Amino acid sequence: MQQLVSDLVQGNRRAAARLISQIENDDPEKRELLKDLYPYTGNAYVIGVTGAPGSGKSSLVDCLLQKIRADGLKVGVIGVDPTSPFSGGAILGDRIRMQEHALDQDIFIRSMGTRGSLGGLARATREAVQVLDAFGKDIILIETVGVGQSEVDIVKTADTTMVVLTPAAGDSVQTIKAGIMEIADIFVVNKADLPGSEKTVTELNLMLDMKDMGEWRPPVHPVVSVRGEGIKELWDALLEHRRVMEESGKLYEIRKERVRRELTEQVEYLVKDRIWNQVKAQISLDSLLENIVLRRKDPYSTANEVLEEINFFGEGQ
Repeated sequence: MQQLVSDLVQGNRRAAARLISQIENDDPEKRELLKDLYPYTGNAYVIGVTGAPGSGKSSLVDCLLQKIRADGLKVGVIGVDPTSPFSGGAILGDRIRMQEHALDQDIFIRSMGTRGSLGGLARATREAVQVLDAFGKDIILIETVGVGQSEVDIVKTADTTMVVLTPAAGDSVQTIKAGIMEIADIFVVNKADLPGSEKTVTELNLMLDMKDMGEWRPPVHPVVSVRGEGIKELWDALLEHRRVMEESGKLYEIRKERVRRELTEQVEYLVKDRIWNQVKAQISLDSLLENIVLRRKDPYSTANEVLEEINFFGEGQ
């Protein structure tokens, strides 16, 4: 296990792939691996790319890869795809459109299935980000599955979030009202060569003008990703957002809040795991479940009885 982490830190691609697979498969050693990885993390900048299906997120990421690599930065890509009902893996595999980068040793692309996780992100995405961070990537791009308004989970993982829209998405005003719009640090109007793109850009800017955006007003960037148009300006906007976040101290606050959530989740996991191990060891759940199903008991008071049985509240409580 230690050797695997050592190989990863030294730049071994196979170690990176293997570690992410172990995380996805919820390997029993996963927690120990993540613990050993943690001292090597905290250096990568994470960019989330979200938006409705068909908005051209993959093409946009492909173009950004070229621009980021031109600046000499190492990049990791996590593409979250729908899960195959047969294999449990990601349906689209390793991002077909990005295969021209496969021979670049400084680009690592990995697809992950959602495996039933809501919010547009795979359950293990944050842990995979830690692997790529320890692997030495300067920038990590996360492309979400594209499920609409529930995709707001990306803001819990990314330092900068891009929301990708298209002029062909229907009523753009309704799109703007969607909850997903609240998470954007940068708006991207992709396929800007289509009719209606100027209207979409104008409506977005009008919406932003009506709000107090604080120290950062999300810019709106029209791009045509299939031709690479507008990508340089978009990359410049991403760099500018990072600069503003760092200089204002907001990036530190965001990451501190992220650590708080992670710590809370870990404590809750350990507490729940310990409690349920005690419950299973001391109580026959089958009879309790049968009584609840037959309406002899209710789940609310039964839950309290279970905790009392394992002395969860302590003596005299």
